[in-house]
Order: sequence, then C-alpha cells, then structure tokens
Amino acid sequence: MLEVLGDEWTLRIIQHALLGATRYGEFATALPVSHSVLTGRLHALVAGELLTRREYQTNPPRSEYPVTARSRSLWPVLTSIWEWERRWVPGHTQRLPGMRHEACGSDFAPQITCEECGAAVTEKDVVAQWGPSGSWERSVPSTTNRRRSGNRRGNAGLLFPQTMSVLGDRWAFALLVAAFVGAARFTDFQSQLSAPPGTIADRLSVFGAEGILVSTAGRYRLTEKGRAFFPVLVTALQWAQRWYPDREGPAVEITHSLCGRHFRPVLVCDQCTTALRGAKVAPI
Repeated sequence: MLEVLGDEWTLRIIQHALLGATRYGEFATALPVSHSVLTGRLHALVAGELLTRREYQTNPPRSEYPVTARSRSLWPVLTSIWEWERRWVPGHTQRLPGMRHEACGSDFAPQITCEECGAAVTEKDVVAQWGPSGSWERSVPSTTNRRRSGNRRGNAGLLFPQTMSVLGDRWAFALLVAAFVGAARFTDFQSQLSAPPGTIADRLSVFGAEGILVSTAGRYRLTEKGRAFFPVLVTALQWAQRWYPDREGPAVEITHSLCGRHFRPVLVCDQCTTALRGAKVAPI
C-alpha cells in the first residue's frame, strides 16, 4: 500500500486520471513533472495494475492510460487526503480548492460513516486488532529508510506535503497507527515497533512540529489535526486489504463499537448525508 500511496507523483497522476486524463500529453500539461519521472511513474502504474496501456495511434506510436478498478477505488483515499490537507495544512502556495457534491450542489466535507449501521464514525468509535496476517513485526520496515523532511523548504512544491510525511515514510506511518491504537509514551512506541530510539525520536519530532502530536508530561497524544487523519488511514486500509489480500486473512480487523459489527468506512456528504461517489465529486 505504502509503495503506491507513499509517492506524491503517483497520487497526483491517479488523481488526474480519475478526473479524465488518459494521454501522456494531458498528464504532462497538468503536472509540473519531468518527462523521465512521468514516464517512470506511468510504467510503474501499469505494472501495478492501476492503469492500463492502450495504443491509439501507430504512426507515430501513441498510447493512452485508462484507469482500472484498482485505481478507481482509490478516490475515497484521495478525497480524504485532499480534505485533510485543505483543512489542516496552511503552508500551501495556493489554497487547495474546496469540493462540490454534484448530487446536492453543496460545497462539502467528506464524513466517515459505518456501512453497516450508517452512523457517523470517529477514531473513538472503533476498535482495531490484528487479524490472521497482521502483527507489528510484519507491518514495520525490515530495513531503515530515509524519512521525508518535515522542513517546509524540503516540501516546497508538494501538493500533499504533510500527508507525505506520514505515508511517504514507513516508520512514521507505523508510529501514527500506534498512536491511534493507544501508544502514548516513548517506551510504548519503541516496544511496539521495535525501532531504534533515534528513529522514534525523529518521527515524534516531525509530528510535533507539524501539529499532529503534542507532548504533555512525557505522553504523546493526537491533536485535533492528528485525529482528523483518521479518514485517510481507514480508507487506505480498506483499499489495501481489498487489493492486496493475504491468504491467511486480513492484517487488521476493525469493529464499530456502536453496532458491534465489522467496520467498513463509507464517505458521505456532510451537507446532504448521502453516500459519495467518485463521479459526483469535483474540485471547485
């Protein structure tokens, strides 16, 4: 999952593909990306079955890249990322546009609900536990990887700078998940993730600087901004477990504590409360 979602160019290519772009020139015009990067990402997306490659001209050869079911089902993740960055990250060169629900005509914010009972859900309303294929040992990096800079200069030009500081770094992602399921002290993170102290300290520092976590009396807790990342986490998990299943069973099982059933997130419009569909959501 993180190999796909942890790369901003990949997300932006998929975003434009979902909005109708199919041809190389359309992506090149819409995105401030070099030809070598765009070509590499398109090849990787085809290999990963997120796009298909179809030749529409033979002389000279030209190809287009339609979306697949795998990439179409990413729209709840992209919508949640867009809303979180728009609402909580003030450092964008230009403010991200809001979104309009075409079905009701309202400017809206996506809201997470339970598919089973229809109730609105926050991170406080669910209980997560490891499934048959899940454990901390299998979920954290087996090798070190370079974190993305939390410095604003290092993130200059990114459309989703702080999302990438979470999804673009596997230790950071694992640490944030640990915070959502109750880890609070430095030793909690270190023991659960089995990470070097320097790695934990570095990621905690980044999240503190970005206002995702706050430290009080030796305990780290999610801020309102940090808790607001919940829709990104649960929609990404749902997507990953759909498209990268393990023969042993799911890695994570989530229960909605209100209705007691397996939790599957559904995005609804906060204005009319109807379920959102990717084709009915547009930037404004």
